[in-house]
Amino acid sequence: MNSNQKIAQCFSPAAFIHDTEENYQAIEKIIQEQEIGGLTFFHSRHSAAANFEKRAEVLDVSGTLEKMIGLINRYQAISKTPLLISIDGEYGLAMRIEKTPQYPFAITLGAIADKAPELIEEVGYRMGLDMKKAGIHLNLAPCADVNTNPNNPVIGYRSFGTNPDKVAELSLAMYLGMKRAGIGACLKHFPGHGDTQTDSHLGLPVIQKTKEELKKEELIPFQYGIDHGVEMIMVGHLAAPALSGGKEIAASISRDITTDLLKTEMGFDGIVISDALNMKAVADLFPEPGLLEWEAFHAGNDILCFSDHVKEGISTISKNASKKEIDIVFEKIWALKKKLGVLDYKKLEIPQFDWESHSELQSKLAKEYVSIVSGKTDSAELNRLANEGKLSHQFFFGNNDTIFSKKLNQKFDLDLGKTSIDKAEKVIISVFVPSHKPLNQFGMYEETLAEIKLLAQAKSCILVHFGNPLALKHLGNLEDFEAVICGYQSFEEAQKAAADLFLK
Repeated sequence: MNSNQKIAQCFSPAAFIHDTEENYQAIEKIIQEQEIGGLTFFHSRHSAAANFEKRAEVLDVSGTLEKMIGLINRYQAISKTPLLISIDGEYGLAMRIEKTPQYPFAITLGAIADKAPELIEEVGYRMGLDMKKAGIHLNLAPCADVNTNPNNPVIGYRSFGTNPDKVAELSLAMYLGMKRAGIGACLKHFPGHGDTQTDSHLGLPVIQKTKEELKKEELIPFQYGIDHGVEMIMVGHLAAPALSGGKEIAASISRDITTDLLKTEMGFDGIVISDALNMKAVADLFPEPGLLEWEAFHAGNDILCFSDHVKEGISTISKNASKKEIDIVFEKIWALKKKLGVLDYKKLEIPQFDWESHSELQSKLAKEYVSIVSGKTDSAELNRLANEGKLSHQFFFGNNDTIFSKKLNQKFDLDLGKTSIDKAEKVIISVFVPSHKPLNQFGMYEETLAEIKLLAQAKSCILVHFGNPLALKHLGNLEDFEAVICGYQSFEEAQKAAADLFLK
């Protein structure tokens, strides 16, 4: 290969599954003319833009899996060398593709007390097997960010927690599970996106901490991963002036952070991948096409993800980089392709998933993470009140047709949704949080939140909360509730586990 072909192996532009034929052909042109090394698949331009446009809705477009398999086959068929196919699937293929297995969020898995690393490695393994079946070689996950800022607009549910040592252990377990399944994975977003106020899709977050403070918190999971042989790390678009000579520059384009700190000081000799180069934290700084790609390469990134200017990027890197730099990066990527079986590409069939086994794993996990986080429930008392017509179930952002409602109705032989709240001495409140993202109070209406708060003050209430636990802060003083049960997810298995707490 000549130097341009070697540089092209660094590029993994975005490929949208739901797109126009014109755009599919544009990707084919990049594959054939620029000879890129890989593609990163996203659901659609609309969903990829959701962060930019501050929307949180989920698109329901049919046949996503079948379309992706068709596109992978189509693109691989015309590529001179097999493409490294990646996806950002922190909680499984389902993060991007409907009707595929979804696993719990990192914040949920972080709530597991007993045998957490063992169970989380199993989640990573199953997730990896799903992806391998679907032709994915590399999952751009897990997050090794420590969620030290509860108001963080972009990490939150994606982090395993607030304790750096725990995040280190659990993110490594997830990584090792995917590795065991035979796919690649990476710790992200170096040097740590947890304590930020800004979404890097929209602007440049800045962490104003000293290097010593960062070493005691943000950097711990990454150093732990490096010490345990992690082979890939994603560098984020966030500034940490204490690590870059006082400059407010994104880590992804800072040689001080990516090469001097990560590679030299912390001893990482694996592959560095950039966060998406279309994100506004960096994209808006470089109006000249190709310059951002060179800055990211020069900083020390080996794989350039979601570049919008592939041709210009290859040309600019070719003009500025030495032959030795190009060869080192190329050899790393080529070795990765060999290791992950990319070069042995065979045409894909539509995969079938073992849904029964998936549900069994979900149930096993739910029994560990669904828990009473404050107060207690008294089953005998609840039975007595139900028999006397003094127990009510009020549901918010959900309905009486949920698995949780059905199990309660069955247990207490009542249609709890219709029991008069005036006569009730005790109320079970179930809240199904509409969104896992913090925008607009996680999608919860102010008037409904006010209704819940008033109810908790007026009656003896048990709160059962299905969704991101960070949303609990919007439900008022939790001490107003007799007990608080955290379901973490709205999975059927989580609802059954929550209902089981009332059956004991």
